[in-house]
Amino acid sequence: MGLENGYLKKYFKGIIVKKLSDVETIPKKSNQHEYNATTKMKEIFGFDDRKFETDFLYIDDETNITAKNFLTWYDARRNHPTRSEYRLYYPSTKVSEMAKSGDSLFICVKQDDTILCIVAAKDATITSQLYWLFDITDNKAGKFTQNSLLNTDSGQLEFLARTILEQIGIAYEEDDSKGLLAELIGEFGNSFPKTTLFSSFARSLVKDVDPISEPDVALLKWFDMDEKLFFLMEENIVKERLQQGFVENGEVNVKMFINFSLSVQNRRKSRAGYSLENHICALLDANGIEYSHTPVTENRSKPDFLFPNIECYRNMDFNAENLTMLGAKSTCKDRWRQVLAEADRIDRKHLLTLEAAISTYQTDEMQDKHLQLVVPQQIHCTYTENQRQWLYSVADFLDEIKEKQRKTPYAAMLRL
Repeated sequence: MGLENGYLKKYFKGIIVKKLSDVETIPKKSNQHEYNATTKMKEIFGFDDRKFETDFLYIDDETNITAKNFLTWYDARRNHPTRSEYRLYYPSTKVSEMAKSGDSLFICVKQDDTILCIVAAKDATITSQLYWLFDITDNKAGKFTQNSLLNTDSGQLEFLARTILEQIGIAYEEDDSKGLLAELIGEFGNSFPKTTLFSSFARSLVKDVDPISEPDVALLKWFDMDEKLFFLMEENIVKERLQQGFVENGEVNVKMFINFSLSVQNRRKSRAGYSLENHICALLDANGIEYSHTPVTENRSKPDFLFPNIECYRNMDFNAENLTMLGAKSTCKDRWRQVLAEADRIDRKHLLTLEAAISTYQTDEMQDKHLQLVVPQQIHCTYTENQRQWLYSVADFLDEIKEKQRKTPYAAMLRL
């Protein structure tokens, strides 16, 4: 069964998923390198023997290993008069060597009939995210399952799909049906301004939010608009630079190309975090909350946000129970542990992230380390039911801060 609808249809014809078993991952138990077919696989691959050009990917939250080869689809009983037995043969690669029992195998058939074959590590956050992205229930029975891709009109979660697709090597196609690029160039020309100006412009284009009554919605819509604008402008800048070429004195200048490529990558890495912080500042300002942004605490640490302010934090007479620290990371991975070393006076830390479907192993450790995760309400659906009972929404966090600041109305007067 191919894809019937959903915005991921532009990338894939169909997705097949299964949990890998010992027989499929331990050479001593089997060296066949084959998966038996199901009816759903036949609907995607057809009935003719053929080879599919395939990109193989092994991925966990820290590792990304790739290989190129072929998957072979064939009927092992092609010459039998009444029976057929379709199988999918895979070769030995660096990716197959990494596969372990319990890992998830995602066979993604692209629109050009090439295949992306992903082995996603058991219990990794990226694995949970792929199940969410492809709208497939985590299947523990070890059988192939197939589903149409996520069909959603919620632009608020589109940036999550973009982030996950990038991790598996799929370039997200940004839609500019609303003419946002023209507005960008009209405002800034064809170059990036400071991130604060860029984020402010993004917020100005979002008209239908109330950061006081709906802080979760506001934060996501602001960030999503920021992301759309960034990638539209980046594509335009990169395209223009590539058209100019990297020729100097009649020869191709490889160093010039590498420096440009690195600048693009570095800007991508840094700007998402700054963007999120910019929008959190706007949210706090709109709600009349006192805070300090990136102050310096012990050992030259710089927590993203301190409440009510750094002056209260440095005043040892100020009750530490009324202090709050908030880290901000658009994606977590293992970097959430960095927050634990910031602001020694505060035992219970908070971390706001836009990361979807963080593994239960990670969130269990966060709870054990007294770290409260804050996630916009719309992203809670990507977490398990047990995790949702513990998660804070942005509104939950703001309510807690407002309550603390109501109890200490003279906090702002304690500045030294």
